[in-house]
Amino acid sequence: MDGVKVTYHVAGSGPVCLAHPGGPGIHYDYLRMPRLEEHLTMVYIEPVGTGASDLLPDGDYSMEKYAYYADQLARHLGEEKVFFLGHSHGGFVALQFALDHPERLRGVIVYDAMAFNGPELGEEAYRQVEAYAARRPAGDPLAEQVVQAWKEDSGVDKVAHLDSLRRLLPVYFRDFEEIEPRIADWLATVDLTIDPNRQPSLWDVRDRLADIGVPALVLVGAHDFICGEKWARQLHDGIPGSELVVLPASGHFGHLEEPEAFVGAVLRFATS
Repeated sequence: MDGVKVTYHVAGSGPVCLAHPGGPGIHYDYLRMPRLEEHLTMVYIEPVGTGASDLLPDGDYSMEKYAYYADQLARHLGEEKVFFLGHSHGGFVALQFALDHPERLRGVIVYDAMAFNGPELGEEAYRQVEAYAARRPAGDPLAEQVVQAWKEDSGVDKVAHLDSLRRLLPVYFRDFEEIEPRIADWLATVDLTIDPNRQPSLWDVRDRLADIGVPALVLVGAHDFICGEKWARQLHDGIPGSELVVLPASGHFGHLEEPEAFVGAVLRFATS
């Protein structure tokens, strides 16, 4: 695609749904959704700068660039219209895609995301990390692990980044200790790519949400510390005619924590 390799993986049958993972730089495997593959043709994207896809020489990984390459992929697949499911940072891309390429969309599914990226996100997330630690027993090692991992700056060291991410994962779930035994195989798939040339990418489309004219589903876990219900309701209030589904027993990974409710919400939206 314009000389840039974008890798993707196809599974399932039915209407085509592009699935864009979070990060940036998180590999797509964690987002596999076999239950959706029974009803939709899921096209899992390895975004530019991630996995087997090319790094961008100029380090410009703007939301517009991500949306552009997703559009190029849809064209490559020969699809006139697709669904687009974006999780976390991928949800940012989904919103940008809806603004830049609405003619390409049957609908957009914004899963645990928000309409901006910048210091405000990090500040609010750290407040939620502190709140998580405060809810844990005094001296709890899991709370100390999460707070320390959030504070670390691993630079461009992939091993250090991945280690920090794995130690931070408990705060991403409503009840990590309960779900951990059930997702051991999933935890082993979490991987990332770091491009040392990646440029900072501030982004804010809160003032453009009313311009989104395609069907939109906003999905959020009630216990999501980083892309929480506060931001999901901001999306829902701003996008005309959007549907909001709050998963009451989920954090940042509702497709794992409440798979029945998650799949049901997506399929109702995609088949209505």
